[in-house]
Amino acid sequence: MEYAVLGGLVLGVWLLLLWLSIIVWVYRDIRDRTRDLGLQVLAVFVVMMFFPGMNLPGLALYLMLRPRESLEDAYARSLEEESLLREIGDEGVCPSCRRFVERGWKTCPFCQTQLRDVCRKCEQLLSFNWVACPFCGEQRRGGQATQGGEAAGVQPTSALAETLAESGPSTPAGEEVTSPQG
Repeated sequence: MEYAVLGGLVLGVWLLLLWLSIIVWVYRDIRDRTRDLGLQVLAVFVVMMFFPGMNLPGLALYLMLRPRESLEDAYARSLEEESLLREIGDEGVCPSCRRFVERGWKTCPFCQTQLRDVCRKCEQLLSFNWVACPFCGEQRRGGQATQGGEAAGVQPTSALAETLAESGPSTPAGEEVTSPQG
């Protein structure tokens, strides 16, 4: 008889702890899923209204009715959506005044910021971060389209060397001219 009482007491304590742990779990879970205080109280009440150890119907009801995603998941999803929208729509916004502009505009009509560059070969509008024109393949250097792969006004190194050789030595008399190769 003593063992039956002891067993009943252990079972009762276990059921009470199970009931309390489910209530605490539901409270923590609903707090992570909504900021609505009324919904939080209702969820905990639904689980608490059944007797200790018999709150499985309340837990099942809570699991069916709770919000699908936690606040953290919703926030992460909204940040991802916002970054995707910003990435897609970034070319449609002036970097200076942040107003919407057409993708084909060369200059912002609101603040007169230059939005695009023009390729010197095919005269198509180019983005400043492009290295080459996607329409004709012309190379760009320093944000300007170039002719024949050379920047305007800059001579290639072989032509520069020829110019220096023709102009004669520019060093004072008696000093040797050494080449960078050795």
